[in-house]
Amino acid sequence: MIAAYTVTWLEMTARPALPRRALPLSGLSLVRAEIPPVHYFRYLYDAVGAPYEWTDLHTWSDAEIAAFAQHDAMHLNVAHLDGCPAGFVMLDFREAPVADIAYFGLAPEFVGRGLGSWLLLEGIHDAWDAGIDRLTVNTCTLDHPAALPLYRSMGFVPVRTETREREVSA
Repeated sequence: MIAAYTVTWLEMTARPALPRRALPLSGLSLVRAEIPPVHYFRYLYDAVGAPYEWTDLHTWSDAEIAAFAQHDAMHLNVAHLDGCPAGFVMLDFREAPVADIAYFGLAPEFVGRGLGSWLLLEGIHDAWDAGIDRLTVNTCTLDHPAALPLYRSMGFVPVRTETREREVSA
């Protein structure tokens, strides 16, 4: 089935006034995945993105995934709840001093438990701690309906939108 969707690009040009928050749940941790194995990155990408039609990287070879996910300028931060991967935020510093939130989200089992805003804010502060001038992200209407309002609540400002079409699951 062909679906029309809207992509919104957003940016933040100064660290938000929102301070870091305490861990919202007992048993929650955030771990940087150093040189993540390809299978692990694919697992996270699919665990978080499958409900939202994240399929772009499915055409990439293992070598392409490794070059992307294991690049020194990529920071993959994985939230774990009770030892299980709950979601991740991936920061892309390859165009420094601009950073991009390349990927962010939670696995479906962890949505609605207060983790999303905490994880996003951790990613935002990690990016600003690296000395950037601007932080960017994009989302689309295929993503979770709370994504765009969440980005805006954190201080991101929309800078561009575009309507596209793509094949989606029925």
